[in-house]
Parts: sequence; structure tokens; C-alpha cells
Amino acid sequence: MTDVIDTKAAARFADLQIGDLAPWFRQRSTSNPDFVFDTTAGRYIVLCFFGSESDQAARGRILSFLKQNRNFFDDEKASFFGVSIDPADETRLKADLPGIRYFWDFDARVSKLYGAAPLDAQPPTLAFRRSWFVLDPALRIIAIIPFAPDGADRRALAALLERLPPVNAYAGQEMQAPILFLPGVFEPELCTRLIDQYEAAGGFSSGFMREKDGKTVLVHDAIHKVRRDYIIEDEALIRATQARVRRRIFPAIQRAYQFNTTRMERYLVACYSSEDSAHFRAHRDNTTKGTAHRRFAVSINLSADFDGGEIGFPEYGTRTYKPPIGGAVVFSCSLLHNVSRVTRGRRYAFLPFLYDEAAARIREANNSFLDKSIGTYTADAKRAETP
Repeated sequence: MTDVIDTKAAARFADLQIGDLAPWFRQRSTSNPDFVFDTTAGRYIVLCFFGSESDQAARGRILSFLKQNRNFFDDEKASFFGVSIDPADETRLKADLPGIRYFWDFDARVSKLYGAAPLDAQPPTLAFRRSWFVLDPALRIIAIIPFAPDGADRRALAALLERLPPVNAYAGQEMQAPILFLPGVFEPELCTRLIDQYEAAGGFSSGFMREKDGKTVLVHDAIHKVRRDYIIEDEALIRATQARVRRRIFPAIQRAYQFNTTRMERYLVACYSSEDSAHFRAHRDNTTKGTAHRRFAVSINLSADFDGGEIGFPEYGTRTYKPPIGGAVVFSCSLLHNVSRVTRGRRYAFLPFLYDEAAARIREANNSFLDKSIGTYTADAKRAETP
């Protein structure tokens, strides 16, 4: 890369190359005090490491480029993130939604990950390599363009953005997410029994797990998720679901992924209702200490008379999945996924997580990181988690 300021012979930088997976991170931004970068997958990303807007190499040039190319950044096909290491930029630079945001990288953590700042630098860093990174919807690096004094970098970036294919064809063809699609896991009669249980008892507003002050806590945010759940208490019904998952899903996971599933977490009927505009934005199911043991998520549709409510995997394109009644989508908890807003009717689903004995020990070891409201887990206990 060019445009190195006071590099010093001893400076060491991270070495990222085209084709590499872009590093994930969490950092404060103009739109979120704890922005989880990997949730941006599903669109092209432009990261601009410019150091400080006040520096001669960056002054006015970033804003000029964005003004001239504003149409590219809509949060559907592409998003722009500037990365600043200068606290003064908080008063100079503002988000322009949709599509344009800034990370406040005042500790240079992100800049170090991407090779913009030396690995051993202490902010304010004296050596900074200014560049543009372009990522595909799976967050792989497809271009690294160093700043150039004559503006050639901005011309090259604009030309690249013009050539980018639609998100759904970013790999040259429509992609298949690495999931299992299994019809006939539950018979229709069992689906009806589960829905009847939900309707008889009613559901409660469902939250999701986050890390806060070193603890896994349950939070609610209607922008991120709207759903109502019912926890099954009928032992006979629990055993019925266990038997079918063990017979029809465990062997399929073994065949496809060579993973020996032994445990099942959650006996839960969920309702995504159009009356609530129910949805679940892009997330992963194993990103906290309280959920790190989860290996596979299972989504078994119990109903079919609804619109929306389909499962998508943004890293693999815009295709979504809607199993038939009793059918399942099974996928790694590491995959980014979402549930689209239900626009008509109600989607009922049975939503367990699956794991093995090694993960059960991880789950037990992480008890100390759980908020008291979540409770504790004992791996050796003979309980409903072991089918």
C-alpha cells in the first residue's frame, strides 16, 4: 500500500489479501454504541480507513466521493463505513442513512485488524496506511485500494462499484446456503397439537441474548425482534417432539456434517403474527457465553397459511426458505440468518437447538457468565435436554 506516514522500519502490519475473509469486530459507530460488524453481511461493504478527516490526504475527499457516488449506498446493495481514529471527527462527520456510517476507532482496534495501523501502535498512531476495502456480501475482501495523491483511488473505486453484480448473483450464480431442508419431520397431527397448546396457554413476548458487562442477559428490542413464545410443559408432548427429532434430524446431521448430536435445548412453540408485524433481524445463535454451546438451530414450521416469515441467510444471497407443514430447516448456529416480517396470518414454529456432550460441558462451564434471571445448567443432569 502507498500513502504511509512515518512508517518506521520496525512497524508491523496485519497482512490482508484479496480473497481473505474480512475480520469481524465490534466498535462504536455513529448509529450504534456497540456495532456488530458481521451482521452487515448480505450486501457489499466499502470500508474507508482514512485516519482523520483533518489530514491532508483525506480532507474533504471522502465527503466529496460520497456526494458524487451517493446512489451506490442504500443499505440494500451496498453500505459505506468510514473508519476514523481522530476523536475530533465526531463533530465533523455524521451518518447519512441509509447507507453511510462511521466507526469511531479511537483505540485503533479495527485499523490494526485491517493493516491500516501498526499492530503495536498506541493511539494516536503515527503510522497509518490509508485505503479502501471492498467486501462481498459474505464479507470476503474483493478489493484493496490504497489512497493515491492524484485521486486515482477514488476513480478506481467508483468504476468497481459500477461493475458489481446484483447481490443475489455476487458469486456468479444463485447460491445455496449450507443448510438441511427436511420435509416430514412432524406429522400434521402433531403440528396441530403444538399449535393448540400455544393457543390454550397464550404466548409471551420473546427476547434475545446479549453480552452486557461480561454477563449474558435477556433483552427486548422490537426493532430487532418481535415474536411470542410458549414453553411446552406437557411431558408426553416433549417426548413426542424428542422422538421425531432424534429419528429424523439427528441422522441427517450425522450424514451431512459428521456431527454426533446428543442433546436438545428448548421445547418452544413460537408465533410470528402479522398483527404484531413479527420478524427477527439478522443474527447468529451462538454469540454469547450463554449460547456458545449451541451447534445447530432447527426451525420446524407448524403452519403454512401465512405470508412472509421466511428464513433467509444473507451471506448466501437473497433466497429465503419456507418449509411445508412439519418440515424443517436445520443450520449451523454460526450462520447469519433472519426471519422476514410476517405480512399475513400467523407462522407457528417449533424452534429447538441441538448440541453434543462436549458442548454440554461448555454450557455448564459458562454458568458463571449468565445473568441470575437465566438460571444455571448441569451437564450431567438427566433432564429434557437429553432425548
